Amino acid sequence: MAVEVVADSATTGPLDDARAQLAFAIEHLGYGEGIHTLLATPRRELTVSVPLRRDDGGTEVFIGHRVQHNFSRGPAKGGLRYSAFVDLDEVRALAMWMTWKCALVDVPYGGAKGGITIDPTRYSDAELERVTRRYTSEIMPLIGPTQDIPAPDVGTDERTMAWIMDTYSVNVGHTVPGVVTGKPLALGGSLGRASATSRGVSHVALLALEHRGRAASRSTAAVQGFGKVGRDTARFLAEAGVRVRAVSDVTGAVFREDGLDIRALMRHVDTTGHVAGFSGGEAIDGEELLELDVDVLVPAALEGVLTEANADRVRAGIVVEGANGPTTKAADAVLRERDVLVVPDILANAGGVVVSYFEWVQANQAYWWTEAEVDDKLRRRMTSSWRAVLEYADRAHLSLREAATCMGVERVWEAHRLRGLYP
Repeated sequence: MAVEVVADSATTGPLDDARAQLAFAIEHLGYGEGIHTLLATPRRELTVSVPLRRDDGGTEVFIGHRVQHNFSRGPAKGGLRYSAFVDLDEVRALAMWMTWKCALVDVPYGGAKGGITIDPTRYSDAELERVTRRYTSEIMPLIGPTQDIPAPDVGTDERTMAWIMDTYSVNVGHTVPGVVTGKPLALGGSLGRASATSRGVSHVALLALEHRGRAASRSTAAVQGFGKVGRDTARFLAEAGVRVRAVSDVTGAVFREDGLDIRALMRHVDTTGHVAGFSGGEAIDGEELLELDVDVLVPAALEGVLTEANADRVRAGIVVEGANGPTTKAADAVLRERDVLVVPDILANAGGVVVSYFEWVQANQAYWWTEAEVDDKLRRRMTSSWRAVLEYADRAHLSLREAATCMGVERVWEAHRLRGLYP
């Protein structure tokens, strides 16, 4: 039976887009309503209150979530974000995308995601540690190296993962390095993990340029976001010969026609904490960056930045999604009509989960690989996934997003079918 695809509108959010993508895949693959319902419904959800004793003696209470969307192919896997905008529907969408992403790049995980509705910039390190440890204690029944393995995301980092690992380990009575990934190297983290998502994005961007007949040395790019993903993506693209004309963060954007000195910009951000004020480029509006005349646009900030309102003004021929869900369903349709090649998030930014998997394997074996080994394995995994998606899209006459989602959904359902229903 046909599955109704959710209509797009100005008020749709990431969960609407995630559900619409799944509905398309279900219909394309010829699956029934029962399979659609099964794959659309998270296996587990936990919402907890997270009380915090402030440094000044006061008390605040935050809301935290952990959603395990699917674990038919293995333990649940997904990041933990701290943001004032976190809500349950966002976490549900991100968990669903993680399921397809893990299947697409063939790592033995299902999708999960977590978040706390907190602005981490307003709290001290000691307060963030207390929040993290309390949240970990609340979700402990759901996590573990064979159950659900958190990782850093927006507003969290390797230090956050160290606190989670320690809290979990203290409660079980022995050290468990595999309970999280994205840890500090001294605690069993993997070489290459910190920049893995960025390296994966840059690998795929260069493959997309090659597909469109563009040499890196004659290409230009703009990167929205200069945090965990955007910063190193800009660096890797520049090192490959691409002229990165513009970069932005929440404070503003900078532009230079002949390409920014990314190393100098990184030093400026390290010193000042923001992109604004960089003397090596002219200040432009952040929204203007999305509409610059470049070959590659990398939205690497938050979801929903390319919309029906601005998609027709995007001049880049290639969009490589460094962030999760940066392109709405309506924008996707506009970009496809204009022959803009959109490399979807579940492929483009999968480098993070690939190297998280490598870190988990190393932790379980207590044997560590060199950075060159990690980078080589990542490059090969991203390249093979790109080629598989491209071939599927050409064969089935689908967009890359449609092809990637269909491949992920098909692999997850196959695992579920082979396991069967219990009881």
